[in-house]
Amino acid sequence: MARAADEAVVSAPVASQPGVPEPARPSVGPVMTPRRGPARLLHRAGAYVALTKPRIIELLLVTTIPTMILAEGGLPSIWLMLATLVGGAAAAGAANTLNCVLDRDIDSLMNRTKRRPLVTGEVTTRQALVFGYGLAVASVLWFGLLVNWTAAVLTLAAILLYVVGYTMLLKRRTPQNIVWGGAAGCMPVLIGWSAVTGGLAWAPLVLFGVIFFWTPPHYWPLSMKFRRDYAAAGVPMLPVVAADAKVAREMLAYAAAMVATTLVLVPVAGMGWLYTASAVGLGAWFLGLCVALYRRTRHPERPLHAMRVFHGSITYLTLLFAAIAVDPFLPF
Repeated sequence: MARAADEAVVSAPVASQPGVPEPARPSVGPVMTPRRGPARLLHRAGAYVALTKPRIIELLLVTTIPTMILAEGGLPSIWLMLATLVGGAAAAGAANTLNCVLDRDIDSLMNRTKRRPLVTGEVTTRQALVFGYGLAVASVLWFGLLVNWTAAVLTLAAILLYVVGYTMLLKRRTPQNIVWGGAAGCMPVLIGWSAVTGGLAWAPLVLFGVIFFWTPPHYWPLSMKFRRDYAAAGVPMLPVVAADAKVAREMLAYAAAMVATTLVLVPVAGMGWLYTASAVGLGAWFLGLCVALYRRTRHPERPLHAMRVFHGSITYLTLLFAAIAVDPFLPF
């Protein structure tokens, strides 16, 4: 009875969208697990780790340490970096776990998510809720007690932005879901800066803007590849409800805004030649990828190769923040 009540509370209705089919009722089948012993424990532990979406956490943490180095003007203490990484990983894991709970109905309808633990039954809804809420509380307290309370408040805001803002309010209702909901993914730079300084400044806000503009050209190529999945689940990602040419134009516009924002960081944070050259070179390269995708949308007979932009976006962000991390150590 209690489990049924939990599931009723966390189930979010799918808003009807023109041209997007309503999702069918999910069908969740049993999954084979080891019967006993260490193998069973490892299997169960792996299921809980899968709920946290480790690959997403890795990408979020890539932006945290370079921001901390920029805030310090050098290398912060190892303890502070470790504490921030652990707390950030726990917070992201909490948000991703609660996202899995809220999206378990549509996850069962999408090929790329139908093996997630809540869909297969490896983890129950109640267990996932306890795990997700526990990580959320622990991460906020971790930051508050071991780092500072500014970082703790920003961590709580990041969790709420992703779980409530993106997953509950935006994802199933608007094609602009990833634009505004993506603000949650921008929070690690604010958290990393505040972990070092105890406050905020213009530099981390500029970095927030870089990741904000980066998110659409990063995620929409993935949505292009899996548009049938999103359509079957009734999720109105922009590539589901708009023509490829329109999506590619918007990606190009966001990418241009992103590159411009990376250059704003030069005077704001006093960046040196390495970062400046990297921002210009990487920006030109990534814009080239977006232009190539747009050109392909004008020739339907050609394959889009949208995932080139997706993978390129990861390379771009990693190298840009690597430049941010190295730049403060250069003499000029």
